Amino acid sequence: MALDLSGVILAIIIGTLAAIVYSLRILVLLERRIARVDVNIERIASRIMKEEEKISKEEKKIERMLKKKKK
Repeated sequence: MALDLSGVILAIIIGTLAAIVYSLRILVLLERRIARVDVNIERIASRIMKEEEKISKEEKKIERMLKKKKK
């Protein structure tokens, strides 16, 4: 039983639609991964900022102590 022209065209259309749906699924999964990476980068940046603030405060404290010793 051979497919006529309309059957072949229908099969091609269905195959193309399936490929598009699969591609969209992959794109959504990649977008979620990228969003997680972004969140992790923001967390790391926040931690770095907190550590920099601690270091800055400690430097100021040390500078004040050194100034007191010079006087």
